[in-house]
Formats: sequence, C-alpha cells, structure tokens
Amino acid sequence: MINVGIVGGSGYTGGELLRLLHFHPLVDVTQITSRQQAGRYVHTVHPNMRGISKLQFIHPDALQTCDVLFLCLPHGEAARQIDYYATLAPTIIDLSADFRLNTPEEYERWYGHPHPAPEWLARFIYGLPEVNRTLLRGAAYASGVGCNATAVNLALRPLIGLLDHAAIEIKVGSSEGGNSPNEGSHHPIRSGAVRTYKPTGHRHMAEIQMILGTDIQTHFAVTAIEMVRGIHLTAHCYFNQPQTEKDLWKLYRAAYRDEPFIRLVSGKTGLHRFPEPRIVAGTNYCDIGFEVDADGKHVVVIAALDNLGKGAAGSAVQCMNLMLGFDECMGLQFPGIYP
Repeated sequence: MINVGIVGGSGYTGGELLRLLHFHPLVDVTQITSRQQAGRYVHTVHPNMRGISKLQFIHPDALQTCDVLFLCLPHGEAARQIDYYATLAPTIIDLSADFRLNTPEEYERWYGHPHPAPEWLARFIYGLPEVNRTLLRGAAYASGVGCNATAVNLALRPLIGLLDHAAIEIKVGSSEGGNSPNEGSHHPIRSGAVRTYKPTGHRHMAEIQMILGTDIQTHFAVTAIEMVRGIHLTAHCYFNQPQTEKDLWKLYRAAYRDEPFIRLVSGKTGLHRFPEPRIVAGTNYCDIGFEVDADGKHVVVIAALDNLGKGAAGSAVQCMNLMLGFDECMGLQFPGIYP
C-alpha cells in the first residue's frame, strides 16, 4: 500500500483524484491540502465523498513525506515550489501546465513569462500514456495534460502522415473553468450560452504541436456550452491523398486496438453512432469516431472525453500506475452511467 498526498485538493481535479484514488486497491490517500478549507472534512467541499472519506483538509505547511504527491495547483505555483515538493515524495505528478512543455522558450512563448524552474522541465515526462507509456514506466516525475490538447492528440494522432490540415471545434463544459467563480460563470450569464471564448491561439496548441508535429496545419476554437463535464471535438481533416473508410479503420484499429481507454465508436444506426461527452462522464475513456466524405479527401473526426477524467485526473492516475509498475487500469475501471 502506498501513501499518497494531494496538494490543492479543494478544486475539481483534486476532488476527482480523491474519488478515483479512494477506490484504488493499492493506494491510501493520507493527506489533502487546502489553504482556505484547512480543518474541514473533504465531504464539505466534495459532497460525493460524504460517508466515503473521513479525511480533513490540512494546510500546505503541514504536509508530510509520502510515496506520491499529486499537485493540483494553479498554473505557476507548482514550478515555484518544485524543489520543496521533491523533498517530500520520490514520485510527483503535476496536473497544472507548469511542466508540460519541453523547453523554457516554448513555455515563455505560450504562457507569456519565463518558466520559474526551467532546469526541471527535462525531468518531467508528458503524462499522456497513449504516447509516452514506455517513458512513464519507472519515471519519477510526470506532467499533467491539457484536456483540450488530449482530445485533439488522441483523435488525430493516427492520421499523422496523411493530414494536410485540420480545423477543429471543441465544445466544453463549465468545469473546465475551475471552481472559482468569475464573471463568465455567473449562472444567468452561463446558462443557455454557446460562447466561443478562444477562437485562436489557445495555449493547448503547444501540446498539440509537441505531439502531432508542426508540419500539420492545425487550428482549433473552444466554445463553452451548457454542460458541466465533458469535451466534444469535431475535427474537419483534409488529406494529402484520398482515403477510404476501410483505410481509416485500419489506421485507427492499429493505433488503438491495445489501448485500454480508447474506444472506437462505429455505430451505423441508432442514437449513439458518434461519441458523446455524457457517455464518458466520470470515466477515463476517450471515445473516437469518424465519417469520410464522398471524395475521400475530407473526414470528420468526432471525439469525446471527460475534461476532469481522461483530460486530467484519470490520466494522472493512469500515469501513476505506470510509474509504480501497477496494472495500468487499476482504479480506473468505472464505465460511467447511462442514461
């Protein structure tokens, strides 16, 4: 049994981690921090944990050593304190954007300021198991993944070498904005909204270029819709030579047949012919489907995942399993609910 700490556990990703890890057979969450909630039981902030966890939030200054630390802090904070956190645990998984990129130059380009701990960037493995499974096995440090970037990378990665360009629309739920209220999350403003808030230049583009490469012209816009959990991706992909539906199924099946958390959706009839965010809510699954246009040069790829699950906490637990030599699927078997 390993002892795990969650730093910054009052947010949505911290709560999702607590839920997942509580049912992991080889994990004991022994501490969870929050400056504002210190002394309160976790169920007062994460009510789904009532009667499940008896943990109380502690102040970050009270952290003790443990086997694994998950850092769920606002962007920039983990990097400023990484030397301290490294003294507390031999294995660290950071869910922020602080250690996702490869170089200080890329970080400054996309985040607008120098990296607080550039010497640490090379120590972190980008935490997308479908891409870096081998590197994650036995690693000491893993970064989180951008939820939007994860949807794009998983949906389009099998098409590398065929794509000329792709135009992508990503629709997201309100939990992507975190649990701190702001002007845009005020209920009368958010309810019923279909609001495109980042049509160009999204920071997650850095992760997309890192995984898919810069040769593919990829553009995406993010639109907020009335949904709490979930990402729905629609990608218009244009090939450099015509492809048949059979060709594409071969590519996707070859890429993902052994991936435990990628499901290919291929229904020809019925309501659920394409991926839907509601189906994967609360899970670590990413569902992917597509339809080829008649000319064979254009395909619409559709994907769905839970931004708090496969887009954050789920992938982080999957990384931990690989890093510690556990069964990769351990603690992540929840299939979701329907309807």
